[in-house]
Amino acid sequence: MGGSETEVVLGIDPGTAITGYGVVAKQGGGAVSLLECGVIRTSAGQALPVRIKEIYQEIEVLIERFRPSVMSVEDVFQGKNVRSALTLGHARGAILLAAALSDLTIAEYTPRQIKKAVVGHGGATKGQVAFMVQKQLRLQTPPTPADAADGCAAALCYCLLGDVRT
Repeated sequence: MGGSETEVVLGIDPGTAITGYGVVAKQGGGAVSLLECGVIRTSAGQALPVRIKEIYQEIEVLIERFRPSVMSVEDVFQGKNVRSALTLGHARGAILLAAALSDLTIAEYTPRQIKKAVVGHGGATKGQVAFMVQKQLRLQTPPTPADAADGCAAALCYCLLGDVRT
């Protein structure tokens, strides 16, 4: 490949029940390909600390396996349900800790930023996001479940926008 570098990006759509992930490789020339995507499902009925531990451990496994240089994480959605946002914040904390302990660059994007980067508008539906992930990664079908597609979208967002922190 003529000395072009490959950057591996781990995209995460956090959740306490299901955390979606997508691992993509971005070539020096800008081409992006999917290495793997899927979901981390925590033990239903378990206490929140147990679920947070499971998320942390599974993220560590992904980091060890793929050795990404960047983790792109969806930021907490500012919804009406404060309890849900707080619980999601715990999951994000475990995910961010795993990234920080592995010295990864961490990029955080709002759901609207991810949708705008991947689909072209911030109000895109989950189906539109999945379709555009399929097209951009040249896949036969959209990633499933939707959480896995959202993890891929988070990774693609970094590949398209870079780290937009100020």
